[in-house]
Amino acid sequence: MKTIEDLDVAGKRVFVRADLNVPLDGTTITDDGRIRAVAPTIAKLVARGARVVVASHLGRPKGAPDPTFSLAPAAVRLGEILGKNVAFATDTVGESAESTVAALGDGEVALLENLRFNAGETSKDDAERKAFAEQLAALADLYVGDGFGAVHRKHASVYDLPGLLPHAAGDLIATEVGVLKKLTEEVARPYVVVLGGAKVSDKLGVIDNLLKKADRILIGGGMAYTFLKAKGHEVGISLLQEDQIPVVLDYLKRAEATGVEFVLPVDVLVSAEFPDLKTKAPANPSLVAADAIPADQEGLDIGPKTRELYAAKLADAGTVFWNGPMGVFEHPDYANGTKAVAQALLDSDAFTVVGGGDSAAAVRILGFDENAFGHISTGGGASLEYLEGKTLPGLAALEG
Repeated sequence: MKTIEDLDVAGKRVFVRADLNVPLDGTTITDDGRIRAVAPTIAKLVARGARVVVASHLGRPKGAPDPTFSLAPAAVRLGEILGKNVAFATDTVGESAESTVAALGDGEVALLENLRFNAGETSKDDAERKAFAEQLAALADLYVGDGFGAVHRKHASVYDLPGLLPHAAGDLIATEVGVLKKLTEEVARPYVVVLGGAKVSDKLGVIDNLLKKADRILIGGGMAYTFLKAKGHEVGISLLQEDQIPVVLDYLKRAEATGVEFVLPVDVLVSAEFPDLKTKAPANPSLVAADAIPADQEGLDIGPKTRELYAAKLADAGTVFWNGPMGVFEHPDYANGTKAVAQALLDSDAFTVVGGGDSAAAVRILGFDENAFGHISTGGGASLEYLEGKTLPGLAALEG
């Protein structure tokens, strides 16, 4: 896979497929981690005299312009981080994009409007997707893929466009791939995997593959209740994917047979009501054993005994991969489980990888120093699919 050092970019229009899919509260960016992650690649291209055309998606608009998902706030924030003006095109391949790109001088930057405002970006029809990619290609001379959070998508700007222009991987993608290789090819042991988040179905593929590689798997978050139910415990009104219980039972049996340690919560914080995440009003949860959740209560975080248990299981790790919070970390009454896992990663001597998505957001929201972790990924779904052993379309296109 070529890197940007392999490209002669001076005076050239360089299309950078970034991942600026940041959370917004209206027009206010609540977590700029993904913008900060791609900024060094853009800055490096600027310093070498490139005319940088940045493009990204944001959210899930339905193939047409939707002001709710405009990238205009990202253009402002990117400019602040780079310390220079970022021109903003109000469309993707129309008149504004063409004139904005044409006006760029050497070392200048423009951001196109949300790629998903055009149905061709996400189309499953190869011809429609390629036609959009050809329109994008007309805006540039070179292509740099640096949107790791999107490389598992077979989308026009991720998969088709690299085949139409000389291309290379940006620094962010090169770093992400190097880290993931450490989790699959050069693993320091014990290798401990911590999985949380809402749905067990989102993690089935990665659990299946990691059962062949990990030494321990710790389970938390909403997905834990499907595991607890599979073991015959009452889970009340907790998140539950009953249809996944047979698969979960199979994983537990395989783990036992192969010597992989599967660790589930031993106590949980429960409540009859989901907390108010806007007002953060006190939730007054109850603490119960994981096998004694009342029928009218919902599990919302791991308890103190589980926090201690998980910290102990992480203490001697050589490698840790963590994806998914342990509870509803956005509310202070249910943030302690996620805090405990993050702190345990920092207290260990392991190579620690925070696998993007909500886990990366939690690290920042809960006030941890991002630089204290081995790596914080910008792509939760992409990281998981890589660890499942899948071929990621965006990476395959860059290698072509």
